[in-house]
Amino acid sequence: MVSVEGLKVEFGVKPLFSDATFVINAKDRIALVGKNGAGKSTMLKILCGMEQPTEGTVSVATDTTIGYLPQVMILQDDTTVRQEAQKAFADIQNMADRIRRMERQLNERTDYDSDDYMALVESFTAEHERYQMLGAEGYEAEIERTLTGLGFERTDFDRPTSEFSGGWRMRIELAKILLRRPDVLLLDEPTNHLDIESIQWLEQLLAVWSGAVVLVSHDRAFINNVSNRTLEISCGRVVDYRVKYDEFVVLRKERREQQLRAYENQQKEMADIRDFVERFRYKPTKAVQVQQRLRQLEKMVPVEVDEVDNSAMHLKFPPCLRSGDYPVICDEVKKAYAHLVFDHVNLTIKRGEKVAFVGKNGEGKSTLVKCMMGEIPFEGKLKIGHNVQIGYFAQNQAQMLDESLTVFETIDRVARGEMRLRINDILGAFMFGGEASEKRVKVLSGGERSRLAMIRLLLEPVNLLVLDEPTNHLDMPSKDVLKEAIRAFDGTAIIVSHDREFLDGLVTKVFEFGGGKVREHIGGIYDYLQAKHISQLSELERTERVEQTISATQLDQYGQSNQTNYAERKEQQKRQKRAEKAIEESEKRISRMEQRLKELDSLLCDPVNASDMTLVSEYTDIKRQLDEEVERWEQLSEEAEKLKNV
Repeated sequence: MVSVEGLKVEFGVKPLFSDATFVINAKDRIALVGKNGAGKSTMLKILCGMEQPTEGTVSVATDTTIGYLPQVMILQDDTTVRQEAQKAFADIQNMADRIRRMERQLNERTDYDSDDYMALVESFTAEHERYQMLGAEGYEAEIERTLTGLGFERTDFDRPTSEFSGGWRMRIELAKILLRRPDVLLLDEPTNHLDIESIQWLEQLLAVWSGAVVLVSHDRAFINNVSNRTLEISCGRVVDYRVKYDEFVVLRKERREQQLRAYENQQKEMADIRDFVERFRYKPTKAVQVQQRLRQLEKMVPVEVDEVDNSAMHLKFPPCLRSGDYPVICDEVKKAYAHLVFDHVNLTIKRGEKVAFVGKNGEGKSTLVKCMMGEIPFEGKLKIGHNVQIGYFAQNQAQMLDESLTVFETIDRVARGEMRLRINDILGAFMFGGEASEKRVKVLSGGERSRLAMIRLLLEPVNLLVLDEPTNHLDMPSKDVLKEAIRAFDGTAIIVSHDREFLDGLVTKVFEFGGGKVREHIGGIYDYLQAKHISQLSELERTERVEQTISATQLDQYGQSNQTNYAERKEQQKRQKRAEKAIEESEKRISRMEQRLKELDSLLCDPVNASDMTLVSEYTDIKRQLDEEVERWEQLSEEAEKLKNV
């Protein structure tokens, strides 16, 4: 479908990549990976013809169509959601107009026996048959299926696109691309603006896509579930691994170990040759052997070792002051614009807790964060606790940077006191060492901008982190480092994110936003997802109905048999794995609480502490939580047993 040969791209002295050669075939699900700034987005732009390489060619087969979703695009505001989506079928609409014109001519003309009339009849018949073969009459239904799959309600279809946030408008563009059904689908960070349900919907759709898919994503679960082939941009070269992402990680490690052994052997051989030359350089009897060794040394091709991104962020939040016991308390908080965003929000976040805000876009997650930050007015009571110092990472933080400044100047302008003396050290820890610190912000990739925005957060010690989509544009190693840093952070953290893998093992409580309400779920993100599927039957029914609709429709359209059974088996395995993980985490929580109760027992047995109401209160709270957790563990065990017997 697409053939790439000898591709080279240069922006500066050192090329981004060179001699890139590969072929994109039908049914390929290619994960394009590499560290931030390696050239992934540039490669997609070259494949779709938006940019030209320095050298090399990109050959696209005749009649092959390409659809491209960039990270950032300029969107129009003069149409409704439905009208914007209908643009995907502009060719079909033009065909329908031609058919109507020919039909009108056939009705108006009376020269039935003329050659011109018979030619018109043949043209009308051929065009009408082609129109029906394309399934054009059902495109409105297809528009509705795609828009609802991406999270839109039917009441949204006739709303102007200008009423929607940037994330929702990006979904409209994604819908248009999917509706065109291109032969090659190029997606640059498609999950950045999707919620968990929409990501799962897109995963299922791409699994039965009839053409090829090339995607860049930092969502590890998404990229692994979709891909069957991995292209890595490393050391200025493109390496092709014909396996999915998880298997690529293993193969890459093995490949690098082999390269290291070959490199070490070659270095030893070269050292032996040089040693021989030095010893016998001035002995006439060894002159021939010395010349042979020198020629041998010249002919050696150095063994290259794949680049490993050892320059991953070294992120550690500075020690923070102790805040009050309850950094955030919401009491009957309400927020409404022209419509209700949420009402009767009652939540309490304790010191040291790591919690997640999840839910569809537009349900109020970022709105509540802005209420906490005092950026917008609201009704009800929202109390920020004693001695709370907030560090806020907004969703558009990376886009708010001044593009005319260099990396160093950006940090130099906000650093204070002793921190100004450590700017180079901090930049180096965030992979902006050396010449990289002199780059202009305008040439940075999305991931590099996010890292730069994160540095600003570290310049002052805080004890409450409020992070709104902090992983957008961060590569997977950087996300892992950020995750570990938040886990080690001794303060409180509120994380708004759709990234399941990032939240897994990080948060112990989930607040779900939806339908104007905020519901609390104790446990990790997969506990929440599992409980949602099991406890809310209506939601489960709706989700299953969407999955069945997608599978049946797409399989029928693209002629893919047996995919439904496969998808069901995979989904069953995932649920069982999540159930086992939920049980394991529950057992860990029970163990921690039992251990703490033992410690409190010992303390309360001491007459000095017998009247300490703080210890008594903590003992009572933990005892209640332990009883609830044991009951929850029993339910999880029963549910896991049922899944095994399905």
